[in-house]
Amino acid sequence: MTGVNKNMTDQKIDGGKRTWIIASSCAGAIGAGFVAVPFISSFQPSERERAAGAAVEVDISGIKPGEKLTVEWRGKPVWIVRRTPEQLAALPRLDALLADPTSKRKPDELTPAYARNEDRSIKPEYLVVVGICTHLGCSPIDKFVPGAQASLPDDWAGGFLCPCHGSTFDMAGRVYKGKPAPDNLEVPPHMYLSDSRIVIGEDKRA
Repeated sequence: MTGVNKNMTDQKIDGGKRTWIIASSCAGAIGAGFVAVPFISSFQPSERERAAGAAVEVDISGIKPGEKLTVEWRGKPVWIVRRTPEQLAALPRLDALLADPTSKRKPDELTPAYARNEDRSIKPEYLVVVGICTHLGCSPIDKFVPGAQASLPDDWAGGFLCPCHGSTFDMAGRVYKGKPAPDNLEVPPHMYLSDSRIVIGEDKRA
């Protein structure tokens, strides 16, 4: 019996080692995966801090013209769009079609002073908005390609479409007239630390 008990004990020890080795290997693989994710700072806040409103630092150096990066802030998606020269040039021509072209509605709530311009941005090239429709809280989809498309006008200049109820927004997050959404997309507080790094959730240096 002593020999049997010893063998069982050895098996338990070997099993425990095997479990530890597998767990360690998995953790290492997962860690390596996170290292490979682009744009994410190695000093991001925890999930609890995010929910409480902690600022999020983002590397925007890899966003190409015409592309969008989505990050999370306060449990909400924030879009960072690098607009092309053509997309920027189209914005002034749309004013007559928009419900609030100069962002006068709810300015303190939806548009910080530094974004109350035609581009609704600090740097014209980059649009930073909360990706939640101001109608019922749905998330619009990208419709950056101009021209006639399903659910869009023939002279569509590019922007966003909320598929739930048809609200449309231009490349500055401004809502078109006659749509269910009452307001433009929210511009969150943000500031640039450098040409390649931006902070979402803060707009004043200490």
